Amino acid sequence: MRAIDTNVLVRLITRDDAGQARQSDNFVEKGAWVSTLALAEAVWVLGTVYGLDAAALATAVEMLLSHKNLTLQDADVVGAALDLFRSRPALGFSDCLMLQLARRAGHLPLGTFDRALGRIDGTQKL
Repeated sequence: MRAIDTNVLVRLITRDDAGQARQSDNFVEKGAWVSTLALAEAVWVLGTVYGLDAAALATAVEMLLSHKNLTLQDADVVGAALDLFRSRPALGFSDCLMLQLARRAGHLPLGTFDRALGRIDGTQKL
């Protein structure tokens, strides 16, 4: 299976460049794999560059999870991160994903200096 990068994910979501959106659609038509790194970068770009709020970011991740032609790396972990992000959007999606990846790998607690993240089960505020 082929893989896609951050830019293709952003085009699939924003549709802000018709030509690149069409090329992205054509490329993923036969199936494509999305790494957690590309996903985290795409969410960062959508929030920082495009100004999407937490609710819109959550909707974008959900759309990618349910996309018929995309296979997300560790989709169950991404789903758990999305659930946490929806309940605590101030954490940021990347922090939620990092915690759920550590949880899945059995490497808890996740040490952090972030006060908000440090209040979540499975973390340790340093």
